[in-house]
Amino acid sequence: MALALAGGRGYICGMLSSVTTRFPLWLMVASLGVLAMALAWQYVGGVEPCILCIYQRWPYVAVAALAAAGLALDRRPAARAAIIGLCGVALLIGAGIAGFHVGVEQHWWAGTDGCGVDPLAAGNSIDALRAQLLAEPVVPCDVVTWSLFGISMAGYNFVISLGLGATALTVARQLLKEGGR
Repeated sequence: MALALAGGRGYICGMLSSVTTRFPLWLMVASLGVLAMALAWQYVGGVEPCILCIYQRWPYVAVAALAAAGLALDRRPAARAAIIGLCGVALLIGAGIAGFHVGVEQHWWAGTDGCGVDPLAAGNSIDALRAQLLAEPVVPCDVVTWSLFGISMAGYNFVISLGLGATALTVARQLLKEGGR
């Protein structure tokens, strides 16, 4: 019985080591998948993003780039842990942006200056305001353009970013523990 447990533990440790070695690839694929879905909703589904939607994409771009670097760079646990930890921080920043966006959608607080047209910023004339409105279409951040089960895309992005970020930080912590042995 003790041998079976020891063998099982070795198998599990080997499996965890394999997961942590490939984790940057997993993060890169997940990030590129989320970006692909956002772009598909925009260009195929016709759902125009607001400025906060665009901001939510940047942490995924950072994670994809960091994860690619993590795959190409050193295989030491400390180096991998640093890259994966940075990915986790970027994803938690993305969760913060998504959470802020959900609050704007729910009218808990106001959005950023880019979330709509500010009539005072256009100057004091109607012509200046008209020029600002015609210059570029403004998608308001406080309007939910799509939802499923009452949860907006920003809400789903919050959950995805938070889950990926927490997982990345957990894996980074585990790698640091393994590297210290």
